[in-house]
Amino acid sequence: MHLHCQQVVEFGAPLEARDYPAPEPQGTEILIKIDACGVCHSDLHLWEGYFDLGNGMKLDLADRGMSLPFTMGHEIVGEVIAVGPDVEGVEIGDKRIVFPWIGCGKCPVCQAGDELYCNNPLTLGTRYNGGYADMVIAPHPKYLIPYDGVPTELACTYACSGLTAYSALKKLSHLTEDDHVVIIGAGGVGLSAVHFASSVLKAKIIVADIDDTKRAVARQAGVFDTIDNSDPTALEKLMEITGGGAAGAIDFVGAPASAQFGMNGLRKGGTYVCVGLFGGAAPVPLPVLPLTMRTITGSYVGTLDEMHELMELVRLGKIAPIPYETRPLEEANNALEDLRDGKVKGRVVLKP
Repeated sequence: MHLHCQQVVEFGAPLEARDYPAPEPQGTEILIKIDACGVCHSDLHLWEGYFDLGNGMKLDLADRGMSLPFTMGHEIVGEVIAVGPDVEGVEIGDKRIVFPWIGCGKCPVCQAGDELYCNNPLTLGTRYNGGYADMVIAPHPKYLIPYDGVPTELACTYACSGLTAYSALKKLSHLTEDDHVVIIGAGGVGLSAVHFASSVLKAKIIVADIDDTKRAVARQAGVFDTIDNSDPTALEKLMEITGGGAAGAIDFVGAPASAQFGMNGLRKGGTYVCVGLFGGAAPVPLPVLPLTMRTITGSYVGTLDEMHELMELVRLGKIAPIPYETRPLEEANNALEDLRDGKVKGRVVLKP
């Protein structure tokens, strides 16, 4: 038995098909036969080999310990086909989502249960070979999440797209029904947030996107209002709609223009949540922070507990599905190119 995968062999170059001996699970490890794996926008940055920090600076992934060849893919769903000798609570044939945001398990942060804050994570698809393949190793049964009643190809998207949206929304769950929250960017993850919002937030939801098709999808989802944030009068319109500024903004783009729109559109005491990894720098006039008492925070994926909370909402039917399309694993490279070129609505899901 062999593992077949699509790997990054050179940053920025086309992915290559590779075959390796099938891994044998040790200890608490589980071998998963992959049924589906989502293609995430952050995979583009891994493929390119860097994150754009703005002002000509880059976060180089080779310097951060990412060695090639490497198998991307962190939205993984599959079937248990083998288990290590120390595995309990999982049976051969079980269908599970694989929670990918895994810490080292040894440092004080991990020991305290905060694996998401680990400085040396073992994340599937970013630090450890992931789901652009036909099988993968999960290190422990606790990272396997049931998804009963959910289509397999949709279930995989909850491991990142759904979880990222849910965790970001939760950071504004203290707001009231009299408040407004602006969701900036209604692509794959932003669209998940649009669908989740009413289950997590009490506040009125405004969607800002430069694409009129995405704004139309948001309107169909029943949001309070939509704005074309490329319009020169967009900020003025936001102020008018909100009566002086939003209480919160969640930026699923993470570009200089979206950050500026999000921060400038806040009322006093408002919170800007940056989620997107598009890149660049956004200068912040420092006196504005104390004078307006605004908060700037980052939100990255989500915790294992939040994953369980999310899937409970999914099982209760409180989360509307996002649009997705399936493609063969061999088309992983084309999927990345289409995502880079803005040709993807929702999520592309690869199937071995």
